[in-house]
Amino acid sequence: MDFEHSPRSVELQKRVQQFMDQHVYPVEKLYDEQIASGNRYRNPQVLEDLKKLARAQGLWNLFLPGDHGAGLSNVEYAPLSEIMGRVLWGSEVFNCSAPDTGNMEVLAKYGTDAQKKRWLEPLLEGEIRSSFSMTEPEVASSDATNIRCE
Repeated sequence: MDFEHSPRSVELQKRVQQFMDQHVYPVEKLYDEQIASGNRYRNPQVLEDLKKLARAQGLWNLFLPGDHGAGLSNVEYAPLSEIMGRVLWGSEVFNCSAPDTGNMEVLAKYGTDAQKKRWLEPLLEGEIRSSFSMTEPEVASSDATNIRCE
């Protein structure tokens, strides 16, 4: 089995690593300071600035295959995710953080045109965030067939 990274993945690994080295790692302390001194439910300005820069450099929605993202396979994206994950909030810089990634994948693959317009497009643009909720009333099981929600 061939375990070599594709040329595209190797190139993106270099670009993401360089971005992390030049822009993310140097501001980790500033991020923490802005979180501590601001509204914990709002992104610190340094994160918003990094997101704009990553997007301008074409390092945006790298996780998403197909027309909406970079078109990478999971194998090609995995090393990028590993690099981003070295900082707790690193993946958000590139609009590649959970739960948005999974929700965007579901919307891109199964969403109606109206759902894509209302939810997918703003998520892809980084204008909104999403959430995931799983409830199991009256059952204690990881069996998804038991899940009910009201």
